Amino acid sequence: MQKNNRFKDFILKIICDPVLIYTVIIMMSIMYHYKSEHTVIYGIVSLVITGISFRFFDYMTKHKFIGIIGYIALFLVFIYAVGFVQKKGEESYPLSFWIWFLTPQDVLEYSKWYTIAIFLLFQLFMMSVIYYFTKIQYRIFMGFLIMIIPFAIYGKEYEKMPTYFIIMLAVSYVIMMIEFRQLRNTDKIEIVGKKDIWKSVATYAVTFAVVSAIVPKPEIEADRDFLDTLISADQFTDKLISMLGVFRETTDNEQFRSGSNTPVYYVSSQDPMRLKLTTFSTYDYNNDSWSIQDSDKRFRKTFMTNKDTLKNGLCNFDETGSLTKAILHTAEINPEFAEKYNLTGFTPEQVRIPEKRWMSIVSNIRGSQFAPVPQLVQDFWSTTYREEMSLIDSGIIYANGESNEHFAVDERFVYSYTPDIFFIDSTNKKITDNMSVDNYAEMLSEALAVPDNEYSDTISRELEEYISYSDFLLDYGDNQKIYELAKQITAGCDSDYDKATAIEAYFRDNDYVYDLEYRKEKGDNAEDFIFTAKRGVCYEYATAMVLLSRASGIPARYCEGYNMSRLYNNTLLNTNFMITGDNAHGFPELYIRGFGWVSFEPTVSSTEDIQENTTASDALARAGIMILVIAVLVIISVIFYPEVSHRIFIRRYSRKSPNEAVTAVMHRISKLSGTDTGYTSNEVAEWVLTEWNTDIHNIAQLFDRSVYGEAILNDTDKETAMNTYIAVYEARKEHKKNRKIKK
Repeated sequence: MQKNNRFKDFILKIICDPVLIYTVIIMMSIMYHYKSEHTVIYGIVSLVITGISFRFFDYMTKHKFIGIIGYIALFLVFIYAVGFVQKKGEESYPLSFWIWFLTPQDVLEYSKWYTIAIFLLFQLFMMSVIYYFTKIQYRIFMGFLIMIIPFAIYGKEYEKMPTYFIIMLAVSYVIMMIEFRQLRNTDKIEIVGKKDIWKSVATYAVTFAVVSAIVPKPEIEADRDFLDTLISADQFTDKLISMLGVFRETTDNEQFRSGSNTPVYYVSSQDPMRLKLTTFSTYDYNNDSWSIQDSDKRFRKTFMTNKDTLKNGLCNFDETGSLTKAILHTAEINPEFAEKYNLTGFTPEQVRIPEKRWMSIVSNIRGSQFAPVPQLVQDFWSTTYREEMSLIDSGIIYANGESNEHFAVDERFVYSYTPDIFFIDSTNKKITDNMSVDNYAEMLSEALAVPDNEYSDTISRELEEYISYSDFLLDYGDNQKIYELAKQITAGCDSDYDKATAIEAYFRDNDYVYDLEYRKEKGDNAEDFIFTAKRGVCYEYATAMVLLSRASGIPARYCEGYNMSRLYNNTLLNTNFMITGDNAHGFPELYIRGFGWVSFEPTVSSTEDIQENTTASDALARAGIMILVIAVLVIISVIFYPEVSHRIFIRRYSRKSPNEAVTAVMHRISKLSGTDTGYTSNEVAEWVLTEWNTDIHNIAQLFDRSVYGEAILNDTDKETAMNTYIAVYEARKEHKKNRKIKK
């Protein structure tokens, strides 16, 4: 029977130990994060281990030397167990334990053994530090730091902790903070009372407020890029790949609202630029969506990526300025043609072509059917992909190998390109401006008819494609409002390029806002964006510019791919740019007569994103300032309240009758001494005499006579009561002063 009672006492001690329960809740919240389906089981195991360990820790505190040896032994047992399960995990899992630990769990498959290892590590750490900073050296600040560890684990991967864990952590922490008592008294440690605990809480709140309000908050961006190159990022980017990386009949704006910061490509390049993956040619106002035409999927040429062809490159695109030179060559050999189209005096040699540069793109995803193509690409030089590939009419590269129709992780693509500076040269721009004629198709036809024209192939293909472009790449749905606005924007512009830049600038100059959070109403389309909402993401801006350009007479198409703007040196891959899912981008491509296709950037800068990044810090600062102000007011009140209250009491005392005055004095002394509940007047007098060395028995007698004897007191009694109260108040102040000196 005695053994049963001992067992019951042991279980009761565990259940009623707030420190132990707090430890178990922390462990359960951590294990839930590590994709464990057995969080409750881990909680039960943690309860048993912690309960036994805490009893062992209790023994250690009484036997310090033996306790130290025992803790070392316990530590070694845990480390051995961690090593054992870690090795078991490495036998069946492709990544090492530490890579698994540091990698976002959403990317990884569940590992039973690694999860057990992480449980043991956290179990040893948590139960040790929580026990020490509560039952050995009670430190409220350390307790708070321990509590936020689970929040930090969730926060590092932008994962939300379940609400019930947040509530349990907060409640258990507060209960432990307020109700926990030191278990022993020494010369240096005394039992902490509730009032002292609340003082500590207030002190910490003020400290936190000062730090959050005054100390500058650095802008920190987590850098996990090295790790992300070691793992497959498919689970992060599946949706994005399905949107951007495979043939689709239609597209809308949703893919630009669900990106991620996981690397998609790493690039070595001298210039930031846009990378194109897909194009769309037909806009539907009813669905606010784009769909493809034949030119968006028709193969221009197909080639094999075997080693023999690598010597001369795989695929040649149209050389920058080749069409401009072809037309000028025609003008040079045919003066009548030159005079008719205002090209007299211009020669092909005057066209300044930017020097070719090289870039290399390395894929960090698998599943894409399109290779990212840089703007103003010249040659697709090489790739690690060893299957058949095709160049599509709209200028994109497609993987159509029989055994593997998707590019793999670490696939490399090498291109030559020219920087986007052709139109910065005034001569280049003047020449192409003169070629922006209304009868452009007629000009190309006449150029093709000139005999002995060595550029006839270039001109012939351009004429054929331009005629086909006119069928669908000038379609803006005959929207009269868009037509009138396009006419207004491009008024005074004589060339395609001037019109394009005017439309591009229109969005920046007319209060349009980049807004990831904005959701269009059902039925809204490009017209609503242009004239009413003026809020959206790149999809809306690109769509609007394509339609306005078409209404201005410029063939245009909608493209999707990525913006390449973030510098990042990856020494493993020898690259200097990184592209993440968040860089997914929609942009317009316009056909500039006399030159060819040029991409533009109408999307306004996402300044709201920058503001959102600082919102948390600003909010913390504002909250800190508010807490600080309130705390300062409270502190001021606490410091000055006794004296202010004392003076108010004296002032009001003079207006009271002798009986009311004596009663008020007795209540006041009882409140100051903390004996206002359950004490008789005589017991209050004994307490004051013992603690503050002041005799108030005369007041107690007057109080009893007034309240219980219903005696009528006089002014002398009133004065005596006041003098005694003042003596008590001064004695209390002196007592508190002496206590502070001793401490």
